[in-house]
Amino acid sequence: MPKNSKVTQREHSSEHVTESVADLLAHEEPVDYKRSVLNVTGETWDKQKDGEEELDAENRPAWNSKLQYILAQIGYSVGLGNVWRFPYLCQKNGGGAYLVPYLVLLIIIGLPLFFLELAVGQRIRRGSIGVWNYICPRLGGIGYASCLVCFFVGLYYNVIIGWSIFYFFKSFQYPLPWSECPIVKNGSVAFVETECERSSATTYFWYRETLDISNSISESGGLNWKMTLCLLVAWSLVGLAMIKGIQSSGKVMYFSSLFPYVVLVCFLVRGLLLRGAVDGIMHMFTPKLDKMLDPQVWREAATQVFFALGLGFGGVIAFSSYNKQDNNCHFDATLVSFINFFTSVLATLVVFAVLGFKANIMNEKCVVENAEKILGYLNTNVLSHDLIPPHVNFSHLTAKDYNEMYRVIMTVKEGRFKELGLDACLLEDELNKSVQGTGLAFIAFTEAMTHFPASPFWSVMFFLMLINLGLGSMIGTMSGITTPIIDTFKVRKEVFTVGCCIFAFVVGLIFVQRSGNYFVTMFDDYSATLPLTVVVILENIAVAWIYGTKKFMQELTEMLGFQPYQFYYYTWKYVSPICMAVLMTASIIQLGVSPPGYSAWIREEAAEKFLFYPTWAMAILISLIILASLPLPLVFILRQFHLVSDGSNTLSVTYKKGRMMKDISNLEDNDETRFILSKVPSETPSPMPTHRSYLGPGSNSPMEMSSAPNGRYGSGYLLASTPESEL
Repeated sequence: MPKNSKVTQREHSSEHVTESVADLLAHEEPVDYKRSVLNVTGETWDKQKDGEEELDAENRPAWNSKLQYILAQIGYSVGLGNVWRFPYLCQKNGGGAYLVPYLVLLIIIGLPLFFLELAVGQRIRRGSIGVWNYICPRLGGIGYASCLVCFFVGLYYNVIIGWSIFYFFKSFQYPLPWSECPIVKNGSVAFVETECERSSATTYFWYRETLDISNSISESGGLNWKMTLCLLVAWSLVGLAMIKGIQSSGKVMYFSSLFPYVVLVCFLVRGLLLRGAVDGIMHMFTPKLDKMLDPQVWREAATQVFFALGLGFGGVIAFSSYNKQDNNCHFDATLVSFINFFTSVLATLVVFAVLGFKANIMNEKCVVENAEKILGYLNTNVLSHDLIPPHVNFSHLTAKDYNEMYRVIMTVKEGRFKELGLDACLLEDELNKSVQGTGLAFIAFTEAMTHFPASPFWSVMFFLMLINLGLGSMIGTMSGITTPIIDTFKVRKEVFTVGCCIFAFVVGLIFVQRSGNYFVTMFDDYSATLPLTVVVILENIAVAWIYGTKKFMQELTEMLGFQPYQFYYYTWKYVSPICMAVLMTASIIQLGVSPPGYSAWIREEAAEKFLFYPTWAMAILISLIILASLPLPLVFILRQFHLVSDGSNTLSVTYKKGRMMKDISNLEDNDETRFILSKVPSETPSPMPTHRSYLGPGSNSPMEMSSAPNGRYGSGYLLASTPESEL
């Protein structure tokens, strides 16, 4: 026993020395708890179970390399939204001016919260359920809510991958099947399919050939067997990638994370060589500064930042939990956040280069069609030849010449101009046609690719890119389910992964009905937005206000080897919670102001029409929001009223190779007496596996501990009549 201990002092001194529990236990020889008299719970020592706990604590799977981990985080955060949501928001919200609020909110909301999730996952080395049970047991519902949201999102997100798989296989033919309207033969008479003629070839192929969509969500129409088969392939790919955990998914990430960048760069180079590409890019980045004062722009920028980084899903925590504890997660957070941002900008350049080319094609088509109308009016003397400028040549009519002729006719025929049915054919009007989501990927972009030389090659590349973007995000989303469940309930990884994919496929059949696209819209709009916002706010509060920002900063300092910037202290404690609360309020107001509805494709009209959800669909919609949020109050109530154990009445003990390391540093003076008298300590032990405990600013830990680096279980000494509980 050390010479400076109080026990040694008492042996050599006649003065009274007060011995604390910390003094006594700090110098106690390590004992084998399970086989010693300290086993007051009466449970028998199970060598096999003990060995499994040691193996779980010591041999948690780890990434093969830092590169593999970074690619996994990039693959998860960079998804389909970067390609078809961000460019739309840029176009809608002021072009280049939109980048300013997005970048500001990325720095003050996205980066700090992303860093927070990386840090807690890496420090505690468990999935979302275990992490939030440790930090604040009463808010343990955060982890379960994250799992439910991941499940809802995974259900419909994999359907989109299924659609991409269908287009991918359809791309291996020339000409592309969506390049022309089908010809219908009725005996000796052949005519163009009416629905296609009234819309467009790409629109017809999407709604009729791919989805075979019904007129409303109330018309099920039965299963679409082609989409059912594609969904099965999609879930098979996800299952194979996930079946061995990060050992299998990590290898997949090398391709699924890097290949989209190869395709984007190829598309950018090809797009810049297309006629009209510069028009699209200039239109995209011409800033409309007045838009920056619109609160709606900031709300949509905050929402995009929030979902682009995958906050609240649990995937970020799951991936980070497989890191070594000395990994520099601050560098990782900064790197992944800005790679995500630059990927969005790169995708926007590609999209608008291609859409600029498409706009020029469509504008030329408009000029030709309207020039034929004018020639017809000239031949029937409806219009005078004097109205046509002398330099105009109808055989080589340019957009500039047509616009000049259009203005002259509109001026002269002001009273009867509408009867002529002439269009302005302005390039700006074509570029202003906002498209997003499936409309961008499966209609606008596919139409543009039909005009590419070697169009099947570019189509194969594009849809293979979408499959890989979706697969990377799906792996992260599924990890947000599998990692916490496997950590918490100790189920077999392979069995649970396969079972989860089969169950998700069966439930996902609702999305491959003929009305399935309407359910995809419903889930995309309502299943995640509000519940995830609440989840992230509670995550922030749990760390910054319940666990303590100063304490958390100290933990990070010990883990990283340097103190994070004070910027994070203030953003975690004040800025991020306030911003997220404002975002949540704005989202609720938006839900109230905009009545829930969807765009239905009406076959007879060959056009989209906005419809309100019927009563039963509204019930499903509300149930999704309630079900995803239900674990939060449920777990809080159960643990607040001690209906289930939260482990907060135990001392933190970590087992390692038959030895016991005791974390008693959180016992204050008034607790030590209560401990000796077999009373429950008032303070919950620090949930983080620490090298040195931290009691707050200016406090020193009473003892230095040698704690297991991977320890994740809590136990403690209780009365003999009280069963041992664990977190």
